[in-house]
Amino acid sequence: MPYGTLYLLPCTLGDTPATQVLPQQVIELARTLTHFVVEQPKTARQFLSALKPDHPIQSLHFASLNEHTLAKDLDDLLQPLLAGHDVGIISEAGCPGIADPGADLVALAHHKGIRVVPLVGPSSILLALMASGLNGQCFAFHGYVPIEEAERKRTLLALEVESAKRHQTQLFIETPYRNDKLFQAILTHCRPNTRLCIATDITLTSEQIHTHSIAQWKKLPPPTLNMRPSLFLLLAAK
Repeated sequence: MPYGTLYLLPCTLGDTPATQVLPQQVIELARTLTHFVVEQPKTARQFLSALKPDHPIQSLHFASLNEHTLAKDLDDLLQPLLAGHDVGIISEAGCPGIADPGADLVALAHHKGIRVVPLVGPSSILLALMASGLNGQCFAFHGYVPIEEAERKRTLLALEVESAKRHQTQLFIETPYRNDKLFQAILTHCRPNTRLCIATDITLTSEQIHTHSIAQWKKLPPPTLNMRPSLFLLLAAK
């Protein structure tokens, strides 16, 4: 029996209707699938229910893959594929495999000769970079920066040095309730002519994306970031 196909299935970044950010072909494919690997079954069911799947939501099969999944358990997640079923991977938001534990399962699928197909959809990282006006030819995403103040300062200064050296845009995030503290740390420790983009609530009706130098940010009213998903992008002058 031929193996199934592993589809990398993007989802919305918030409560935006899927039809606004996903191609119709992606929606139609998602409707046909019966097996999924997801970060959180509850939110995956909500997302799929909104797409009006071809099969009752209660009949769909969900397996969890998150930061707590052990490497030894990945083989079990591939069993439906080895049995001939197509499987969709769904992240909590955006594109699976990008800053997401789905990458480990994709790597194993390649190792076993399973076809992997990425589908088109929103990536907050790429959308923020596109809208930032910063260097999109050379960039790096670093995930979460340290919480502890001294380590955070060292990290921000190191990212700024690397950015200036390579003319590289540095992207990072913070837990939404700590966004304000990260913003203040950036203003405190980074150079006045370093440019900072903050991209908040991407693709939502409340979306805000602004790029200014550190010196300019200090003159402006602080942005409203608390409890709002945001990306921070830095580009230092040479």
